[in-house]
Amino acid sequence: MTVDQNWMLDEVTGVRGIRHAVVLSADGLVKAYSADTTKDDAERLAAACAGLKSIGQSLARRFADGGGTSRQVMVEFDGHGGYLFVRGAGDGSHLAVVTEQAVDPGLIAQQMQAQVLKLGAATLATPTREG
Repeated sequence: MTVDQNWMLDEVTGVRGIRHAVVLSADGLVKAYSADTTKDDAERLAAACAGLKSIGQSLARRFADGGGTSRQVMVEFDGHGGYLFVRGAGDGSHLAVVTEQAVDPGLIAQQMQAQVLKLGAATLATPTREG
């Protein structure tokens, strides 16, 4: 984890109702995770979110006017409730956030977008692989 990534997660996890935050690569590798998230949970969340984001991209290419892209995926949980949000956070990176049930999904999505923009795409971008 880098200092910049930790700072970004601290800002996001400071929002009331957020339980977990993970920065992941497009292929599902953990780049950073919040203090209240175990390594195992971060790895499981990263792998699942990479799959969800990929499905969102495929659906957007097929069904969005003009072959659009998926900016965000949201899942609402039943039972104890809560939400999962996954959005792009730079070239090849994603930000995933798990919340409690009693949150405003619009506010959470807006905060995630603001934090990604505040840091800039380059801060979280996955370096291009050589060779």
